[in-house]
This record gives sequence, structure tokens and C-alpha cells, in this order.
Amino acid sequence: MSRDLAIIGNCSYNALLKDGSVEWLCWPRPDSSFVFGPLLDREQGGAFVVECEGATSIEQSYLENTNVLRTVFRSDDGTFELVDFAPRFQLYDRFFKPSMLVRILRPLDGEPRARIRCRPTYEYGLEQIGRWRASNHIEFAGFPGPVRLTTNVPLTYVEDERPFLLEHDRHLVLTWGEPLEAGLEETAERFLERTLDYWRRWVKGTRVPRDYQREVVRSALALKLHQYEDTGALLAATTTSLPEHPGSGRNWDYRFCWLRDAYFTLNALERLGHSEEMERFLEYLRNLCEERDGVLQPAYRINGDSRAEERILEHLSGFEGDGPVRIGNQAFEHVQNDVFGELVLAVSRLFLDARFVGEVPRHTAVEMIDGLVEQMERRLEEPDAGLWEFRGKTRLHSFSVLMHWAGARRAAEVFDALDAPEEAERARSVEGRAREVLETQCWDDEVGALTQVAGEPEVDAAMLLAVHLGYFGDDVERASRHVSAIRDALSVDGGLLRRYAVRDDFGHMEAAFTVCTFWLVEALALIGRTDEARELFDRLLSLDNGLGLYSEDLLPDTLEQSGNFPQTYSHVGLINAAFRLSRRWD
Repeated sequence: MSRDLAIIGNCSYNALLKDGSVEWLCWPRPDSSFVFGPLLDREQGGAFVVECEGATSIEQSYLENTNVLRTVFRSDDGTFELVDFAPRFQLYDRFFKPSMLVRILRPLDGEPRARIRCRPTYEYGLEQIGRWRASNHIEFAGFPGPVRLTTNVPLTYVEDERPFLLEHDRHLVLTWGEPLEAGLEETAERFLERTLDYWRRWVKGTRVPRDYQREVVRSALALKLHQYEDTGALLAATTTSLPEHPGSGRNWDYRFCWLRDAYFTLNALERLGHSEEMERFLEYLRNLCEERDGVLQPAYRINGDSRAEERILEHLSGFEGDGPVRIGNQAFEHVQNDVFGELVLAVSRLFLDARFVGEVPRHTAVEMIDGLVEQMERRLEEPDAGLWEFRGKTRLHSFSVLMHWAGARRAAEVFDALDAPEEAERARSVEGRAREVLETQCWDDEVGALTQVAGEPEVDAAMLLAVHLGYFGDDVERASRHVSAIRDALSVDGGLLRRYAVRDDFGHMEAAFTVCTFWLVEALALIGRTDEARELFDRLLSLDNGLGLYSEDLLPDTLEQSGNFPQTYSHVGLINAAFRLSRRWD
């Protein structure tokens, strides 16, 4: 599905491109309506396409260590390149990250002919967009803010969508809000150089493992793009409604921030050495925690809003006609009790990491963590929707209990550091109760694993994280039995893992969930089965989309990627597994 889709962005917005076509771009925020969305409907999704007349081949690649995309078009008449980027660089002690897409066409040889189509839309294709032409730009009417295409391509060719001879460099700058008033060519070229310099400096400041460096760098760049810098929130994915597998109806909006991803994402940022991004994300999480007095839901908007009503857009056909198209997400309304432990694990860095210690007053810190422990204590055996967000019924999910155990254990460490003995004792009591529930209700000796639901024999790939979190301690034999039971039950096509095998609200799960297989890689490494882990990891690396990017799922029959794209969690899984497997520098 996502073969050859590339992402560009500037931490204010992202765009997906393929072979010169802007397949997805939402403005002014990543969770706004698309301005270009042919990915979900070729007729009503608008278009912004650079084409080569008579193209015989099209090749895409990133300029090394950047989020700048280069596309080379070849035809019998000649060759040209297209450079696409979202400007990002430091300006006046802040980062310049406008709602601006810059496209530069350069002839390379012969006499190539290009064609440009620019038809923006809004309100997910329902808004009627008008246009009017000025001396050097086209203004589009019907948006909440000004939208303008400034270009040195003859405007008649753009309006009539006619091919033209590309004899010298041409520039296109599309803006939302503040238009480009400075000189077009000089500004576009200067923005390109400064954006290239920014990304390469950022990569130089990235810690990489000794092995798998190119893969980690590309994943780090993708992860960086999914942080909405204004608030620090991290998007789960850039898109909505790309189906998990064809015909499944599992089409969800992932342009939000899920709290359960927070801890593992912060681990990845820590391993990469990017404390600034960690600090922004921690500030976003802290705002959520304090604003809601410890009562949390699974996901939030990037501005911290707690509402995202799920709606189906009947007028859009969906990816390759495979609907429905949904905006918003019902998960906002779910009870998913694992979030309390995960948030403790995440925000504990504010109190245990020397780089952040002191930023939160002691009394505020104690109240914040104690409020989360209180929620875990109250909800320890409360049935919920589980981390996979089952819609039909609630049950006591082992993963929620596991996160109560891990969160309470970490909370006790925080309270020790803050010299709060009573609160520490309470946290250790919750930790002990959670372990008792896991051992007496969730461990199935016949299966040889912690199962998905208390008292039921089915397993869940998420329970691999018991190994990551140190639940089994030094009992490697038991941990290995647990990992093997999950791998044997959920493996498809030689190691790729489904999330679970039970029937859910939409039938049976067919696709393999990409991050689950990365979790398996780490779990195998942790229990000493390093050769197995490395073999599986190498296989996963061979299944990228051609540009080092990963979506949510993999289809077992074809090994194609599917689901929303790029999936932040998949790249977090890759980064963490790469650091786990790599040889040490020393």
C-alpha cells in the first residue's frame, strides 16, 4: 500500500508524496482537513502533481540525512529532477516552520517537458474552491486562511494544465496564511540550503548505534516529523483511514497522541540523545496530567483537547476504494486503564533524569504521581477495552495489570527520590497487588505465558513487554517460555506477529502488526536468543517501503505494508530494537 510513499515536513505539518504527486497534506495542522488528499479519493481529494511527458522511469530518494525528497523523471526527450521540502531552520532564536511547500524543478539533460496540476480542496473535498490570477501567483478562495501558489512557471500553463518545455529551473511555492512576498527564486533556493543544513546538523546531533545506522537515522527523521512542535505532542501517524488489511473495515484516524506510546517513544528519544524533543513531549504530558487531575483517557488531540468525535465521511471512496473514511476516533471515549502506569513511566523522567530534575516543584510532583497511583489502585481489577481498543465488551486485560505493576514500581522509585515515604509505601502496595493478580489470574501454566485476558488462554503480543519491563527478573527460563508461547501462537509467515488471534468486533486479525515484531526482536535479545533476534530484525529491515519507512501493518501473503503511514510506533520499535541488538562502540 505505502510502497514508494515519502514523507516531508517541518514539525508543523507533514506531506506524503509519490512520483511527483502530493498524495496527502493537511493544513494548517496535521489533524485539519486535507488540502490534498488523493490518497483517499482520486476524484474529490484534489491534486498537486508535477508530471513528465512521456516518462519512462521515475526514481525517488531522500537527500542524504534530510527530510528533503528528490524525484528524477526520465523520458526519451530528457531528464529533470524535482526537489520537494517543507522549510525548517533557525531564525531569530526560533525555528521557522511555515505552512509552506516548496517544489523546485531542474532540467538535467535533453529537453524534458513537464506538466503541473494544482487543484487544492478543503473540508475533506466538500468545499468549493475558487481561484483568481494575479501577476505572479494564483490565489485560491474558500479556505479559512489565504492559500497562494507563487511560481515562475507561466501561469497559463499551470491554469490550463498544459505541458511546457523545461529549459531552466522553475520554482513553485504553495503557502497557507502568510504568502511569499520576497523574491521567489532566491528565497526558494536559500530556504532549501538552510533546510538541508538544519536536517544534517540535527542528524549529526543524533546518537546512533554501531550497527543499523542508516535505518536508525531514517527512523529518527520520521519520528522527529511526528512531533507537533508547538505543543510537543507526538502523532501516532500522519494519515487517517488507510486500511489495516484490504476489505477489513479497520480504517482509523491516527492523527492524535496516544499516551501508551509515550514511554517507549521517550526511550527511543533517550537512545537517540534528543533531550529537547523529550522535554517538549514531557511538557505536553505534564499539562494533560495536571489539567485533568490524574484522570486520563487513552488519546488526546495535539492541542490537548479530549474530544475527537468519530465520523464516517460517506462522500469519500477511501484508499483504492477501500472505505470507510473516518475522522476522529472512538478511542477517546474508551476506558483503557493501562494509560496510568504508562504515564508514570513516561513522566518519571522529570524526577529521575538529572537533566530535568527541579523543573517541577516537589509538592506538585508528589501530588501528580500520587494521583496516578490512586487511579491504578482503584482500577487494578477493573475491566476495560484493552490497549487494542476492543469495542464490543470490556474484560480484565493482563496488559493493563502489567502496566499497573510497572507504573507502581516506578512511582515508588520517584517517591524515594522525592523523600515521600508514605506515598512510596502505597505505590509498593499497588505493585504487590498487581503482581499477585498477574500470577494468580493472568499466568496460564498450561499455555506457559501471561495471557491476554485474566482467566482465558489466548495470548497477546503486547505481553512481550513483560520481558522489556523486567517482570520475570532473572528467571530467563520462564521468560523464554513466555516468549515462545506468544511467538508460536501469533506468528504468521515465519515470525511476523499479529497482535492477537481472537475474534474481535471486525472479525479475525489478518495483518501482522509491525511494532509487535520489533517487540519480539527485543524480547528474544533480552532472553539471550540473539541469533534469532538478529535474523528476524534483518528480515524486517528488508520489508521497508523502499525509502526506509514503515506503516502500521504487514500483509502476510504479499509482505506489503498496510495501515496508516508512517506509523510512529513502528519506527520507535525499530530504533529500540536496533540499539538493543547492535554491537557496543567499545
